[in-house]
Amino acid sequence: MVFFILPVIAQEKKQEVVVKREVTLYNPYKPSVPESKKRSFLPDMSDTIKVKPSFRYDINTLPYLPVYMVSPIKAASLLPDPLPKLYKSFVNIGMGNYVTPLAEISITNERSRKGAIGFYGRHFSSSGKIKLDNDKKVFAGYMDNDASLFGKRFFRQNVLESSLDLLQKSRYAYGYDPLITDYSPSKMDIRKSYLNIGAKVSLSSSIIDSTIFSYDFNLRYNYFYNTPKLNQHNFGFSGIMAKSFNGFYIGSGIDYDYYRISDLLLLKPKFITSISPFIKKSSEQWNFKLGFQALLERNMTESAVLHFYPDINFGFNIVPSYIGFFAGLSGKLERNDPLKIISENPFLPGDGTLFTLPNTNHELIVNTGLKGNTGIGGNYLLSASYSLISNMLFYSNIVYTNGLLPAGRGNLFAPLKDDVDLLNFHAEMNGAISDKMSYTSALNFNKYTMTSFKYPWDKPDWDGKIGLKYNLRDKIIAGMEITVAGKRREIVNGDRSMPVLYSPQVIIEMPVHFNLNLSAEYRYSKILSFWARINNISDKRYYEWAYYPSQRFLMMLGFTYSL
Repeated sequence: MVFFILPVIAQEKKQEVVVKREVTLYNPYKPSVPESKKRSFLPDMSDTIKVKPSFRYDINTLPYLPVYMVSPIKAASLLPDPLPKLYKSFVNIGMGNYVTPLAEISITNERSRKGAIGFYGRHFSSSGKIKLDNDKKVFAGYMDNDASLFGKRFFRQNVLESSLDLLQKSRYAYGYDPLITDYSPSKMDIRKSYLNIGAKVSLSSSIIDSTIFSYDFNLRYNYFYNTPKLNQHNFGFSGIMAKSFNGFYIGSGIDYDYYRISDLLLLKPKFITSISPFIKKSSEQWNFKLGFQALLERNMTESAVLHFYPDINFGFNIVPSYIGFFAGLSGKLERNDPLKIISENPFLPGDGTLFTLPNTNHELIVNTGLKGNTGIGGNYLLSASYSLISNMLFYSNIVYTNGLLPAGRGNLFAPLKDDVDLLNFHAEMNGAISDKMSYTSALNFNKYTMTSFKYPWDKPDWDGKIGLKYNLRDKIIAGMEITVAGKRREIVNGDRSMPVLYSPQVIIEMPVHFNLNLSAEYRYSKILSFWARINNISDKRYYEWAYYPSQRFLMMLGFTYSL
């Protein structure tokens, strides 16, 4: 290391003194690091500093004033849902045991704004035999033919409709008293044939606005043929007119029927005419109807008879949609014309009895009940009614071997009439069990108070049914129906006005009857499906009438095809 000593000059101006020195170091510089003892430790991670954040902010709102650009908006176009394809024809063919063919055909035009025209035909028959109680097999066939040619024309405010209809029925009176052993009739001897040809024209308004005058008028003609000398012509006209006025819906119905019977019976023409004015009003909570029917009837009498029936209904919601109460007071004249009678019992004698029956007069009907939604995807109805009925029809087998009339074997029936008070309790319910299964059910209890007879012949005291339907994506559809009918009684030789007073009366008791029907359909495509039906599955033979056992197990297979 070398140190230099430099001269220093003072501020004062004196004589300068210079001192010079030199230092010489002989040892060289050697840097070194002394030894130290190190320590190893981990840092302490606990933070003892606490930070308390403090925020402060202010919001100053300013109105936003957007600039509006007014421009026309194009009107939205509302398109209807696409309509499913309408097939112009339908064919249903089937065959079952007892040699039971079924054939149906329906032909219509496609959708049109101008109108519609079509044809429908159906044939259903059977040629089987049935064993009677005397172990004898008899021919128990039947045949039903129906045909209708119809058309419809649409106008701006109304619709014009017309149809030409044909109905043909054939029945064989195969049932007879099994104690008669020497009776072997041919099929022609016991055949009962009926034919009805009808035509109808109607004109109705197509505007559904209740403030607009609405109407529906019908003109009809029917020709009923039993034998060449036993027939009937029927001309009829009916209509209804209504309009809303000051919150009330006011209208009236009119009806007229004229019956001309063949001259063989030497009867005056029959007619029924009526007028039925009414006024009604409804709201979301209640509804009512006030009206009456004045009806004038002449049926095998010298002069016409006037009937007056009330037409009063009232209802209100106790719990909207779930519990609704209703009550009514009414009446009606039930027309026992030949078409109705042969649908009930086609085995009446061919002596003109079909054309000489009195009409059934329901003088008074009082009803009340509850209806509404079950809350589990269905509806229900509970009702009770009390009716005063005059000339209610029943039927009695005719069995006698001696007397002033031809022998009766029990296969033909005499109509009986009686005045009845009828008390009825009715219950029904329907709905969905799941998205694939639904059900329907109904139950009736009847209490008959007779005037002349002891029992209501062929009328059960109670009956019921329940049905289940299974639908798998409209591909597989299956159904089951169970029907039950209570005890009923049949009478033989119940008509004491016939000149066979010495023929004994016989009362036959029919037990409770249980029946099961099954059906299934497989829809292979929209135009082709296959179906099967099994009817009359019961453990006991059912008797439609005394001495008339019905067909038991009936199975049918078939298919449907659409074009």
